[in-house]
Amino acid sequence: MNKKIKHEYQISMRSAMEAEQVNDLDNAFKSLERAHILGQRYFIPHIATHWQMLRIGLKRNDNREVIGQIVRLIATVPGFIFGWVPRGNPGGANISALKPVPLPADSPIWRDVLIRLTIYAVIVLIVLA
Repeated sequence: MNKKIKHEYQISMRSAMEAEQVNDLDNAFKSLERAHILGQRYFIPHIATHWQMLRIGLKRNDNREVIGQIVRLIATVPGFIFGWVPRGNPGGANISALKPVPLPADSPIWRDVLIRLTIYAVIVLIVLA
């Protein structure tokens, strides 16, 4: 994770924790959605974000969110292994886990996405050669 993405991810996670501490669960979840978008291409941040979303779902007594987050936590492993993550998806149960979503204009991950695609293309070319 490059420094800019890591910094923005950490800010979003910190904002979520601060909002949770004052029981502002809606804003905590919004911050986690941003953290998810930033960290979804990195295994540990991706898992950490879904774990926090699960915690918020439990605090809200939101069964749909709890079930959705459990499924997403399980799916994170094969998604990471196979490099499949629907870009821009905010990670909440209110949006299909399979649906890509346009990235916010201020998202710093465009460069990272292009680098990953280039690496995968080179690997495919090497394997096919």
